[in-house]
Amino acid sequence: MSKKDALSFIANVRLKYPDARHHCWAYVAGSPLTITLGMSDDGEPQGTAGKPMLNVLQHKKIGDIVVVVSRYFGGIKLGAGGLVRAYASSVQHVIDQLPLRQFIPTQTVRVMFPYSFESDARYAVEKYHATMVEVNYGEQVLMCFDIDSYLVEEMKVHLSNKSKGTIVIL
Repeated sequence: MSKKDALSFIANVRLKYPDARHHCWAYVAGSPLTITLGMSDDGEPQGTAGKPMLNVLQHKKIGDIVVVVSRYFGGIKLGAGGLVRAYASSVQHVIDQLPLRQFIPTQTVRVMFPYSFESDARYAVEKYHATMVEVNYGEQVLMCFDIDSYLVEEMKVHLSNKSKGTIVIL
């Protein structure tokens, strides 16, 4: 998800609920450790809506998410502290019910090697929990697999060392 995607979602919520007085929002675009964050109090007293909502997302270490709380009435009687609690607890309640899953970016790696190194390459695919995508047999073996991005360099070194440079990473 990008900042553009998040802002588009927020705009769609505004269109869907045009009679709401406030559409306060927060988003984390990308990984939870990203610096692409956004929030808005949308007319509520400064710091009483967007920031508490964003704090919940950051505390839960959730990425690629946008939340919008649309309020129709009732803010004046809550006071600043009540608004903070209301917006934060709204997001907390939704997050507690949200089915979350860990996302680890992958990269497709293509390697070419003589037939004599096929077992070494297949062992590396298994060792690094990669997913085989394709194997083509020609003059040499061309193997494509998906691997967690953070393991790519380590696997490249392993394959290069194992084959003494014979396995070519494309």
